[in-house]
Amino acid sequence: MKNLTRLLVVAASFGVGLALSAQTPPAGGSGGSGGRRGHGGPGGPDGHGRGPGPIIRVLDVDQDHVISVGELANAPAAIRALDTNGDGSVSVGELRPARPANAPTPPSGAPARPEGARPRPLDPIMLALDVSRDGALSGSEITEAAAHLLALDGNGDGALTFDEFRPLPPTN
Repeated sequence: MKNLTRLLVVAASFGVGLALSAQTPPAGGSGGSGGRRGHGGPGGPDGHGRGPGPIIRVLDVDQDHVISVGELANAPAAIRALDTNGDGSVSVGELRPARPANAPTPPSGAPARPEGARPRPLDPIMLALDVSRDGALSGSEITEAAAHLLALDGNGDGALTFDEFRPLPPTN
């Protein structure tokens, strides 16, 4: 009976240890609200199934969902990479490229999606960068990108965590 009890205790301890070792720690250090909190929903950090927007993709070089001090310092150069026509600014079309030719088409007879039917979340990154509120980034807005992005740094650590740049709920 003593051997059976010992065996059960060892097996339970092993099971608990195995379950705990399978847990992945939160990125960004200590966990809590300052670090990354999962992926934010299906498909990516912004919870829309498309992953992060083009600006986040070029800023977050190491794809850890934290815009580090070094990545912030490199923000103007990273954002200029989105300027595909070389005019010195990033237009709406460069931020939201046209649908790829190989993208699946909606089924025939499917109802058209009404324009403005569902408001889109507000993007704090674009709100910080697009000072003129025209939906595009001018050369001067790109040059000042690092300073404007630091305004989102709520905890003052010099980096932007997902909690600091996640999309805001739409306003009606």
